[in-house]
Amino acid sequence: MRPLKPLDSALGALLLSASLGALAHDGDGPLPGTGGFPWSFEASAVAPLGLSALLFAAGWWRLRSRSHAQRRSLRRRAGLFSAGWLVTALALVSPLHAAGEESFAAHMIEHELLMLVGAPMLVAARPLAVLLWSFPRGVRRFIGGCVTRPHVTRAWHRSTEPFTATLLQSAALWLWHAPVLFDLALDSEGWHAAQHLSFFGSALFFWTAVLRGEKQGAPRDGRGVAAACLFATSLVSGALGALMAMSPSPWYAGYARLSTAPFGLTTAEDQQLAGLLMWIPGGLVHAAFALWLLRGVLHGDKPVQRRGADAT
Repeated sequence: MRPLKPLDSALGALLLSASLGALAHDGDGPLPGTGGFPWSFEASAVAPLGLSALLFAAGWWRLRSRSHAQRRSLRRRAGLFSAGWLVTALALVSPLHAAGEESFAAHMIEHELLMLVGAPMLVAARPLAVLLWSFPRGVRRFIGGCVTRPHVTRAWHRSTEPFTATLLQSAALWLWHAPVLFDLALDSEGWHAAQHLSFFGSALFFWTAVLRGEKQGAPRDGRGVAAACLFATSLVSGALGALMAMSPSPWYAGYARLSTAPFGLTTAEDQQLAGLLMWIPGGLVHAAFALWLLRGVLHGDKPVQRRGADAT
């Protein structure tokens, strides 16, 4: 039997890590080395994480057995999906999630991992076709017929159009950081899940638009628009982060009533740190990727057109 290459076993490692994490957590107490915060295994996070991993693994293995020419591309997609999945799971399941209930800075790190690391990696993996192949032929045809209907394709293209996707993500950021909605999310698991879904979903739309512009069309029309949206997002998120960082008092009653935050910070200092995290690292990620796209425009590089299964 041919030995498995590192990326051939990426999905196995992904599923194994999820299983070990669940087995390692026995009860509701914190694990050693987690700063006193427990792992969080809420059904609203664990169910979609586990289902997506199983479906991707099944679809990937079926495609791999059928396509010898595209195995290199499939290994790359498996590696990107595994990395994005693990980052997303880390944000939602690790003690970071529980720490976010007492520290706005920890909450901000969780959101940044979801929107700036997990989402773009998952989009870059182009997982939809792989997920589709996890189903039997009849189900694949039914799903394919549903998603290719004109109103569905129009809604998808409209949602992932660069300016629309940028507006959706910006609206999600500003609306959910309004004190009334953020406090609602802190007080309710259901609203907290809706907040995460809004952030993650809008980030998936945004990075789909950006990465599509990087790969398709003329450089100035594709990469230029994508770069402009990235710069706009860095300004929008940076402005919100700057307001938080410069505020002398906490915005959110859910944190203010705690009096102090973990790690020896006051609630005001904790919010200022959260604002800095959104303002500087978050803005730098968007700005750096925009500059990379503009470099291709200025040098006249044409995006690579992919063929076959690699273009899915």
